[in-house]
Amino acid sequence: MLTTADGRIPRLYTALHTRLHTTARVWLTASLTEAGHTATSARPAADADHPTGPSPDLGAPEPPAGEFPPWEKRFAEAGRHCTRREPPHAADPEAAEAARVLILCAARADVPTVTRLYAHGTAAERRAVLAALPHLGLGPGARPLVEDALRTNDTRLVAAAVGPYAALHLDAHAWRHAVLKCLFTGVPVRAVAGLAQRAGGDTELARMLGDYARERTAAGRAVPDDLHHVLSLTRPARTADRPAPPTEPPRLPAVPPATA
Repeated sequence: MLTTADGRIPRLYTALHTRLHTTARVWLTASLTEAGHTATSARPAADADHPTGPSPDLGAPEPPAGEFPPWEKRFAEAGRHCTRREPPHAADPEAAEAARVLILCAARADVPTVTRLYAHGTAAERRAVLAALPHLGLGPGARPLVEDALRTNDTRLVAAAVGPYAALHLDAHAWRHAVLKCLFTGVPVRAVAGLAQRAGGDTELARMLGDYARERTAAGRAVPDDLHHVLSLTRPARTADRPAPPTEPPRLPAVPPATA
């Protein structure tokens, strides 16, 4: 149910289980079991050229009441149930995000499902959807969710949007603007998955960065250090030195084991 080729999902589960309070562990086990029982087992794996399902419509209405699988309620309530092992057993937003990622993976959520959860979710729920995308085998079908997140000014949402799924599925134009969005909003460019690989030799990105730097300078504003770093990456490299294209394994929410 929670197996991946690189073992990251099982490791995330182990770290999260260690970190949570006993009652939260019981809730997590029940949530994953429930999600696994209602997984979209008939959904075929997608590839980069054949996205699963129709193109997402973020304004689409919800299905009639009662037609949602029970695990979706678990997804929404994770923030209330994920509490830390150590007293005073405080709510743990990072653990809740990891739990939501695990629930989506256990349910094998498809494009319509992640689109609905994103469209009607809180900012925390939207971040979890974005973090889970690389693990769901959806191909580029969920790309509109990333594009929507990049239109916001929520820096945590922008940081989640530029992860491994974006590195694989955003076209060159959208990806360049995603990098600039990080610079505009102050999101560290280390959040951009595959940055060195995609920026290498990108003369158009270099031009855009140069224009942005000149605009900042003309306005009497400092040029971010991150801009100089990305600009250095755009310099053409020798073929032998060029990094391989970006591939998964993807990044996951950081949930270190709880201290004893």
